[in-house]
Amino acid sequence: MPSLLRQYILFICLFSIVIHLNGQEKVNNKNPKRPNIIFILTDDQRWDALGVMGNSILKTPNLDKIANQGVLFKNAYVTTSICCVSRASILSGKYEYSHRIHDFATDMSKEIVDQTFPHLLKEAGYYAGFIGKYGIGTHPPASDYNYWFNTEEGGKMQPDYIQTFSNGRRLHDTDTIDNAIQTFLDGVGNDSPFYLSVSFKAPHEQDGNPPKYFIQPGFEKLYSDVEIPSPITADESYWNAFPDFFRTDKNFARQRWKGLFGTPELYQENVKNYYRLITGIDAVVGNMMKKLEALKIADNTIIVFMGDNGMSLGEKGIEGKWFGNEESIRVPLIIRDPRTADKIKQYKASQIALNIDIAPTILSMAGLSIPKEMEGMNLFDVVSGKIPERNSFFYQHYFLGSPNIPKVEGVVTKDIK
Repeated sequence: MPSLLRQYILFICLFSIVIHLNGQEKVNNKNPKRPNIIFILTDDQRWDALGVMGNSILKTPNLDKIANQGVLFKNAYVTTSICCVSRASILSGKYEYSHRIHDFATDMSKEIVDQTFPHLLKEAGYYAGFIGKYGIGTHPPASDYNYWFNTEEGGKMQPDYIQTFSNGRRLHDTDTIDNAIQTFLDGVGNDSPFYLSVSFKAPHEQDGNPPKYFIQPGFEKLYSDVEIPSPITADESYWNAFPDFFRTDKNFARQRWKGLFGTPELYQENVKNYYRLITGIDAVVGNMMKKLEALKIADNTIIVFMGDNGMSLGEKGIEGKWFGNEESIRVPLIIRDPRTADKIKQYKASQIALNIDIAPTILSMAGLSIPKEMEGMNLFDVVSGKIPERNSFFYQHYFLGSPNIPKVEGVVTKDIK
């Protein structure tokens, strides 16, 4: 073969390789930027304490808007209805019997922490932030976060509603969280995606004898002109139907019922206070969304909103969570992923979703693999039909025991418990 021809063929081959590599580089550059993720957790918000879930009295326009831009899970539950255990399940994707958090004093083991989704996100290069109530143990893993603002600092099991700062300024916890969100978002850069966990105290009552709700300034008169319907199951016959070991004044659920809902007047005032706190949360979410829009990152920021457990507001003559009643274990859950808005906008999912599903779902949305140790499921695989939906789940609650909080185990389906 003539030398000139050989050179020409070699040139064509090299040129083809360069074109191929340049084309491959362009394909890679078209890969979408990793999403930012904000996980919002409320404390004691039951599933129907949300406008978009059918509550005609409670006003939550900002959360309703987010729900209408994403997926609203109509049948979301927690596997244990108490703050510390549910939060450990959310972070780890595990049931109580696996993560072994049974009380407020026990810290998650390093083995468990290293498999939580915030730890894995940070390991993958996410800039991680935490704001609010951590709610597990007395030594939370602050090192897993680049930005840490814990309202429980000082060894408190529950943060106070009125936060007092070193300069003497006093501020409601919800307003404190609002300010911290703005500070965090002002500090994020473009070099890496961010993950932010926002954990409200609201609408949890302030513990005491009796417990009390502390309302944000400006929300005190909200809902004053409405009458809250009393639940059918508030009739005393429902309390009397409980077995003797449960039907005692030593039961915390009955004690708190007396202080918050024991008279018609108390019921009206404190359900309204509960609603006022949730509307305050909604206002903070609205401010957060405005900031995301101003920073031009709303279109690449996933929002996940959930309650850590439900709340009995006088049903069956009790107040609180703990037990396997629908009011106690069913929670709101919204996931807004703007990257898939055209495909799943305003989708209302009927499948059972659990708190243990949050970790695998968030990791999947971030493009990370799901550890085999996680017992939850990627909810988008469930919604899309890629994997079968669950028909039931195991409910467990072991904190304290009788007579204060009788222990509970059970199986929950969509129809029966």
